[in-house]
Amino acid sequence: MTRIVVPDDFPPAISGTAAEQALRALGDVTICTERGADSEAELIRRIRDAAVVLNIRGYTKFTAAVIDACERLRLISIWGTGTDNIDFNATRARGITVTNTPGINAHAVAEHTIALMLAVARRIASIDTGVRAGEWPRGLLVQLEGKTLGVIGLGAIGSRVATLASAFGMTVLASTLGEDGGRSRLVGARHVPLETLLRESDFVSLHLRLSEKTARHLDRDRLALMKPSAFLINTARAGLVDRDALLDALRHEQIAGAGLDVFHEEPIRADDPLLQLPNVVLTPHNAGSTAEVIDRGLQQAVENIRAFLSPGATTANRA
Repeated sequence: MTRIVVPDDFPPAISGTAAEQALRALGDVTICTERGADSEAELIRRIRDAAVVLNIRGYTKFTAAVIDACERLRLISIWGTGTDNIDFNATRARGITVTNTPGINAHAVAEHTIALMLAVARRIASIDTGVRAGEWPRGLLVQLEGKTLGVIGLGAIGSRVATLASAFGMTVLASTLGEDGGRSRLVGARHVPLETLLRESDFVSLHLRLSEKTARHLDRDRLALMKPSAFLINTARAGLVDRDALLDALRHEQIAGAGLDVFHEEPIRADDPLLQLPNVVLTPHNAGSTAEVIDRGLQQAVENIRAFLSPGATTANRA
């Protein structure tokens, strides 16, 4: 039987689901529910004999060393869209197929993006804390209507965010890495250069894949272009932003605040300076964690494995 390993079901996502049952019908399955897949040596130990890996968590890094140590590996099926945890040079050299589940979580992540915009602009978290402490924290809030949203990246998530923002009465600007090809117009946005977007937007929302090309896409110079009254929202990948530059911008109120669902180290450390900043709203990389998304995404990740193992089948959703 085909050896299939889920090395990183921590916290558990697939365990006990219909997707697990479907997966077990495809081979000899081991599901690891203990933390540790973020260690290269432990990950190698868990998947050394696997032909197929179903990857649940972004913290599991399939480095060249991991790929080289796992001589039987033929497929990595990713639950989710992001592929920045994969060394594609190593997988290509070995002929290993990589699949993902693009678009499954687009609407849920887009909703969370809007939620973070509202939460940070209206100071929901800090006001809630104050009311619970017996205070009555009043003051002016920021509304979305009439403001300008800059969307960086117009994939499935960014496009949905643009559509939702228009319903709030926002003006939407868009910036893409490649040619726009009319995508902005289809979602009611105006395509502009990145620098223009940063200068004119009241909210900036990131929706790019993390790669060598996009790492630190918002560096110190680009963050400095944002308005002091603007908010940064990131539900994509933390590595898209220069960490030190973002901390400085928040500390010195060079921007008004940020709503973050992703971090340079996950889970976030107890001594991370972001935790001490009053002008940020933080969520634990769970923008797509709805029952609907989890069910559809896991089923698709398993279906990608089934397609790969079926003789003559064309594997869906190659990353």
